[in-house]
Amino acid sequence: MASVTLSEAEKVYIAHGIQEDLRVDGRGCEDYRYIEVETDVVSNTSGSARVKLGHTDILVGVKAEIGVPKYERPYEGYLEFFVDCSANATPEFEGRGGEELGTEISNTLFRIFNSNNSVDLKSLCIYPREHCWVLYVDVLLLECDGNLFDAISIAAKAALFNTRIPKVRVLENEEGSREIELSDDPFDCIRLGVENVPCIITLSKTGKRVGKSLHVSLQDVLNKEESLGKKRLKVGFLR
Repeated sequence: MASVTLSEAEKVYIAHGIQEDLRVDGRGCEDYRYIEVETDVVSNTSGSARVKLGHTDILVGVKAEIGVPKYERPYEGYLEFFVDCSANATPEFEGRGGEELGTEISNTLFRIFNSNNSVDLKSLCIYPREHCWVLYVDVLLLECDGNLFDAISIAAKAALFNTRIPKVRVLENEEGSREIELSDDPFDCIRLGVENVPCIITLSKTGKRVGKSLHVSLQDVLNKEESLGKKRLKVGFLR
């Protein structure tokens, strides 16, 4: 996670504000920043979305390609995730600085989507054991100001909602072999249901306050606030 170096005076100022339910940007402890979601933003993809959460800016593109089902799941397609932590987002990502974070985010997304309870992977199967749709989900971090997992989960869900997968016919010739025929009509497509895909909410515990609870749980933390958080909990919810 991109970190910010703060002086002890700055940390005390932020912590005291949190105890009074007043954060550095004027929000309460349980308030989110304004979320802006835009879909169909990249022309050469099957689906795409861009999410801005304050100064956190995420771009997700999805490409649908025909592949071979995994051996252990012959009747399903699957999703592959790649996360690019751009050096433009923060100097910490220069070189291989963002590789560990990118792997952590990719693994989290895989756990979310690698289940028929989340998405109908069987709908991506073209012909059992031979052909299926593989959705390559590319995540690009354009700007980073905290709460990456929440913003990325929203962007991935929006991009998959926007994804159009061409309809396919499986033809058998006289020799018994099978051929794949894709529809040329861009409107003749299938859409992946994402209503059961959870979005992530990250709660960060920063200390104690007098009031509703003994501990302060922040939502949608900024980079400055992340430097104070000692424990974080990520939960998924359906909307």
